[in-house]
Amino acid sequence: MKSSLVNRREFLKMAGIGFSAFLSGGIRAIGSEGVGRFSALGDVGTLLPPDANGICLPPGFRSRIVARSGTSPVDGAQVWHGAPDGGGVFAQSDGGWIYVSNSEISGRGGVGALRFNSSGALIDSYPILENTTWNCAGGTTPWGTWLSCEETRTGQVYECDPTGRDPAVARPALGVFSHEAVAVDEATGYLFLTEDRPDGGFYRFVPSSGLPDISSGRLEIAEVREDGGESIVIWHEVPDPLAKSTSTRKQVQSYSPFRGGEGVVIHERTVFFSTKRDNRVWAYNIESHQLSLAYDLATSASPILSGVDNLAITPTGDVLVAEDGGHMQLIALTSDERVMPILQVVGHDRSEITGPAFDPSFERLYFSSQRGSGGTSADGVTYEIAYLES
Repeated sequence: MKSSLVNRREFLKMAGIGFSAFLSGGIRAIGSEGVGRFSALGDVGTLLPPDANGICLPPGFRSRIVARSGTSPVDGAQVWHGAPDGGGVFAQSDGGWIYVSNSEISGRGGVGALRFNSSGALIDSYPILENTTWNCAGGTTPWGTWLSCEETRTGQVYECDPTGRDPAVARPALGVFSHEAVAVDEATGYLFLTEDRPDGGFYRFVPSSGLPDISSGRLEIAEVREDGGESIVIWHEVPDPLAKSTSTRKQVQSYSPFRGGEGVVIHERTVFFSTKRDNRVWAYNIESHQLSLAYDLATSASPILSGVDNLAITPTGDVLVAEDGGHMQLIALTSDERVMPILQVVGHDRSEITGPAFDPSFERLYFSSQRGSGGTSADGVTYEIAYLES
């Protein structure tokens, strides 16, 4: 499959994306007072040596460990799960927030939640989905639920209540396949999904009744065609989303394979998604249907990002990419064509960075080292990054 390569500055101009508040204001609330540590990108320099938690950070930032696999983050609360993977944050009415995290374990997977109060103190830990398999990434919804994706041949998407009050519900209409991640476009009501296979599909789900009801609808798979030097996506309906006899991606002969779909996020009519086997980050314009490359390790002038995996997005459109392996860094793809490390985890050579997500005020960043320094699912560590003065 070919794709016309538009450089990132040109593509972001077309998509209407500006500079990042994250990189111009650090991990602070948007519009907060003060000058962030990343306001002058030319002065960022090299990350500092690792702190006490083994995290290399820019000047002025600090890290803390909020959860470890196999232990209770809060006395008397639920033990934190193994192999923490994709994550998301949900604001609460009392000013606090919930960070949810998948567990990528066979048969004993699911989703765990960390509850923070309005001052940022961790006050509870509890499950919101249990006994599922290889829950990898997923996505938040505008109506406040978490979509947890199973990465197996018979994998489904589960809609979860971050508070844990309502039971999780399987959403088979979103397809039965090796799900990786999902993102919701509120403007159109479409959901976009990735498939973690060497020849995986890129999917779109069109709900029958509109959001937030995703219990029924039309699952479609992408075909990429060249048209006048541009790559254009054509959508085809998947006849049997439940894949009773044929895999979803094999039901449409003309579908275009992507090499190991990973994270997916949306910003201002643009869907960004990553593919790990060719180390690319793609950009799909929902209105024009044009597909372009936001990053390609093979052609980048700054080829420091490899093992592309989970994604997060800032309010102004910079894409944060977590590395599975690579240098164990969280990398920002900025609108001025920089490929810029935000942090690095040292001594976790058999692990991967997972679940990057911001708190509601963008003062804090959460993520995990899935297998920690020990290199097993029982060694996962979940972190919080913030300013020293916050």
